[in-house]
Amino acid sequence: MLRLGIPVIGVTDVPRAVEFWTAALDLVVAEEWTSETWRTLEHADGSGQALGLLYSESPAEPRPRLHLDLFTDSAEEQRAEVRRLTGLGARAVDWELYPPDPDFVVLADPDGNIFCVVDLSHAPSGGDRPTA
Repeated sequence: MLRLGIPVIGVTDVPRAVEFWTAALDLVVAEEWTSETWRTLEHADGSGQALGLLYSESPAEPRPRLHLDLFTDSAEEQRAEVRRLTGLGARAVDWELYPPDPDFVVLADPDGNIFCVVDLSHAPSGGDRPTA
């Protein structure tokens, strides 16, 4: 039976990516499958794998077709998380595709990979959260 695994982010500096993403999402490095070109990050509470980091020589895409959305519950929390993530090494992206009154902020990780911080209270769904 086929099932969805984990998202994998291509990075040019694996140790730097590990430092950023473990701090950003409260993840820990799994010892299984660790190599010079691969790290699996797990949830700190032991609930399983969360993210893969794979060495890549290709540059990050300026408009990726696939990206991560990180959720917050309020505009205040979104602002605080954007500040925290930029303090960890993320950078704000000058995103020309923002809609009027966006519910998301576009950032890039230290490798330039685009991701969004979404305020679910302001989402078009009216605050309804996606269900598992």
